[in-house]
Amino acid sequence: MKEYEKMLKGEDYFPMTEYLIGLRDRTRALISDFNQEKDESKRSEILKSVLGKMGSGCYITPNIFFDYGCNTELGDNVYFNANCVILDCAKVTVGSDTFVGPNVQLYTPIHPLDYKTRNTFVESAKPITIGKNCWLGGSVIVLPGVTIGDGCVIGAGAVVTKDIPDNSLAVGNPAKVIKTIEQ
Repeated sequence: MKEYEKMLKGEDYFPMTEYLIGLRDRTRALISDFNQEKDESKRSEILKSVLGKMGSGCYITPNIFFDYGCNTELGDNVYFNANCVILDCAKVTVGSDTFVGPNVQLYTPIHPLDYKTRNTFVESAKPITIGKNCWLGGSVIVLPGVTIGDGCVIGAGAVVTKDIPDNSLAVGNPAKVIKTIEQ
């Protein structure tokens, strides 16, 4: 449990403990069931058992992948298209009425730059927050520690490396705000 607590606090932690491996294995087994399940209501029940929070009206298109799942919280009416990856070693929060395109990747883990430390498997993680009423286009990548404000649109293929203010259109690699969206 100690490494899990360090992980959520953003401290360096060792992910190869029996406890953390067990959590990831449990999540992978349940998500494998989710990805293969044809019945929508059964898929929803599986997700509720995996996620930290799942608001009403959420729809997740298989296939999806989570590291832990329990560190991910979805507001109401969140939609994820197919083949998304959420590495939720830190908290991932997605606000209500947000649409996430196919192949989107949300990465909270941070690996050391120097290979000697990296080879020890020690890592850290920073949370990702996505506001309400957002749309992330296909193949968007959001990096650790990023907050995307309410009402944002992130263009397909963008790599979001820094916070995006409310009501912004951001595109590119690295993502840059190119327009304020009038609501």
